[in-house]
Amino acid sequence: MKTIGLLIVSNIFMTFAWYAHLRNLRTRHWLIAVAVSWGIAFFEYLIQVPANRIGYGRFSLAQLKIMQEVITLSVFVPFAVLYMGTTLTWNYLWAGFCLAGAVFFIFR
Repeated sequence: MKTIGLLIVSNIFMTFAWYAHLRNLRTRHWLIAVAVSWGIAFFEYLIQVPANRIGYGRFSLAQLKIMQEVITLSVFVPFAVLYMGTTLTWNYLWAGFCLAGAVFFIFR
């Protein structure tokens, strides 16, 4: 559970680092967006690296990666809808089903 919790928190930072500048820094020079994103990503890595180190051994490398992808989509969808104002479409559901299949196969 510690690995999963840390990965969730790191994904929140990662999602903001990768995408929030599209809303907040749209009118700024792209180098400013890079600097801000790197600053946010620094905190993401402070959480993500320990999460993977704690989880590796309990989970295989492939399981850690698939878990990361599921968490990424679970964080990204609310971010896209609530923060970025994206319309929720059926494609999010189908992507979730694909990831559920990946989880099934990698953890069996």
